[in-house]
Amino acid sequence: MTFLVRLVLNAVAIWLTVLILPGLTLVPEDRGVGTTVLLTLAVALVFGLVNAVVRPLVVFLSIPLYVLTLGLFTLVVNALMLALTAWITGLTDVGLRIDSFWWALLGALVISVVSFFLSYAVLSAYERRQRSEAAG
Repeated sequence: MTFLVRLVLNAVAIWLTVLILPGLTLVPEDRGVGTTVLLTLAVALVFGLVNAVVRPLVVFLSIPLYVLTLGLFTLVVNALMLALTAWITGLTDVGLRIDSFWWALLGALVISVVSFFLSYAVLSAYERRQRSEAAG
């Protein structure tokens, strides 16, 4: 259940980021609401898989850069994971498109912030409900 909630939260964060930043687009652009929802969920799923599979290896290999930049290299790694997601979805006719690395960097930052606040709001409410159901 938590996986599905996180998938939807990441999809909302990606959708909001695409709306805010002109350098990120979801392709195809002429689609209905249902197609937009499915497309955004698919991109969020790929983004989640990239973060679950590739990101730990990249983080491990770049530990010296994390130390050297006092953790700011996290922004670059997040941008690379978003760019990898765009590349993977770019192998098809649908998916996420990013104009440049700088848009990926800004997009990764916005997705991280939006996802953090959405996760805090939704998951803390979900956990409170779970605790009240267990207690009562």
